[in-house]
Amino acid sequence: MGQTGLRLAGALLACAALSAPAQAQTEYRAAVLRVDTPGPLPISRLDLPPDNLGFAGGALGTADNATTGSFMKQTFVTEDVLATPETAEAEMQRLLDGGTRFIVLLANEAMTVRLADLAGDRALLFNASASGDVLRNADCRANLLHTAPSDAMLADALAQFLVWKRWGEWFLIEGSHPEDTALANAYRRAAKKFGATITEERVFEDTGGARRTDSGHVQVQAQMPVFTQRAEDHDVVVAADRAGVFAAWLPFHTWEPRPVAGSGGLMPVSWHPAHEAWGAMQWQTRFEKANNRHARPEDYQVWMALRSLGEAATRTTSDDFDTLVEFITGPRFELAAFKGQKLTYRDWDGQLRQPVLLSVGPVTVSVSPQDGFLHQVSQLDTLGTDRGETGCTRMTARED
Repeated sequence: MGQTGLRLAGALLACAALSAPAQAQTEYRAAVLRVDTPGPLPISRLDLPPDNLGFAGGALGTADNATTGSFMKQTFVTEDVLATPETAEAEMQRLLDGGTRFIVLLANEAMTVRLADLAGDRALLFNASASGDVLRNADCRANLLHTAPSDAMLADALAQFLVWKRWGEWFLIEGSHPEDTALANAYRRAAKKFGATITEERVFEDTGGARRTDSGHVQVQAQMPVFTQRAEDHDVVVAADRAGVFAAWLPFHTWEPRPVAGSGGLMPVSWHPAHEAWGAMQWQTRFEKANNRHARPEDYQVWMALRSLGEAATRTTSDDFDTLVEFITGPRFELAAFKGQKLTYRDWDGQLRQPVLLSVGPVTVSVSPQDGFLHQVSQLDTLGTDRGETGCTRMTARED
């Protein structure tokens, strides 16, 4: 073929390409619904929640989904919804009526159950904040997955480290709120599971008052040593203070010079700003550049929820709701989340298996599961409620 013929063939191919219909974009819609419940201010101003708590992690997750999706003609749209306990159900109904079928929740245990029941089989929900074990057992829901670690997972993670350190005798102090009791029960369970001994238990009563007044530290400095005086011999103080009333005051204020762990001191968390291993530094850097603050566990847990959707979209190349849900909850799903191994959802309670960081101040001290704690299926299942222990009976189908 001469040069004229080649130019003519090239022109015809170009015209054909221009006239061919562009591949349609597939849109995946999700929402992050945060339900803010009024409560007392935290002990420290450093713990005041940022206005974009959770939403910032969702924005990063959506951006990461879009990066991969751009090569596959996939777009991801996430709506941020801020609600109160009075408006949460109306907002959920609005999202459902608008066709949003993947919804990340930042709410307490009771509200999470209410919203899951309202959604039914119209949506797949991700619990990104509530840690209560009841949500993974008696109050589990077939349409509810959990990227937030449970109380049992957090307690087991800390227990493994304390046992590894040979700090097997614990002085357990729990708060007077129901959520504190639930967390204390998780520590009791963990002690029994891993062979530790709780030598004494005490309840710290929340009497109200101004914890952040000028005289607050003076009162605590006088009261906390007296409260912890004459405890039975122990290696470590373990605090169960989900309400955030007293645990932050325990380090350096106990009668005996003992390390503090749990809700104060060495804390088990899903994420920490000091975490750098397994490529986490690039995630931290991107988050901090976008938000001018450090990431909190809620941000990371929302990010994992939205990345679960993105992973399903990439692997299935489908926008069918049932196909996506089947993949996320099935054996082929794996999520890379900067923790050294792929994460998966447990089929018996919807909990995302994940390592737990043990952190204090500016460092991550350790990561659980600890070496030597073995499991016949996955070492991650040494953390939390295992298959044979579950009280969840609603994960076999997505409908009641």
